[in-house]
Amino acid sequence: MKVTSSGIIDGVIQPQYGGRGTQFNENNIPTYSLPFVVEDAPSGTASIAIVLEDKDACPVTGGFAWIHWLAANITRFEIKDNESQTATDFIQGRNSWTSIQGGEQSAELSSYYGGMTPPDQPHIYELHVYAVDKLLDLRRGFLLNELHREMDGHILAEYTLKGIYEN
Repeated sequence: MKVTSSGIIDGVIQPQYGGRGTQFNENNIPTYSLPFVVEDAPSGTASIAIVLEDKDACPVTGGFAWIHWLAANITRFEIKDNESQTATDFIQGRNSWTSIQGGEQSAELSSYYGGMTPPDQPHIYELHVYAVDKLLDLRRGFLLNELHREMDGHILAEYTLKGIYEN
């Protein structure tokens, strides 16, 4: 399985997907989500799940990776620009903007893509894409641990796409 994104060029995430973009929610969090395409998903793939995380946030957060986007039960192999805000055919979990460090944004607003705003230096972001053999029993606003618990034993393949972003 391979994943590509037209929003990542030569390893660099393009400005519109983070703090240098133009689309923000009421808390000034970037909302214009990355597109991606999944190729050669294994036979038996019933859905795709994703985790977009920033492990370079650990020194800033006091020790944990920042979750920018969680989505599950994606039943197609292409997600277009900004579909976190517009698509209704998959479910999204809570990102880290709902945390104390993120200003305790509401679970509702945090259950979308919350773009990159590295506060200290350029960060490397990882889009983990999972081919799953079933639809997951999750509800909108699910948490990262709930996603992993549901996927346990059902991941057919996974791929990590990385890109760097600087504010």
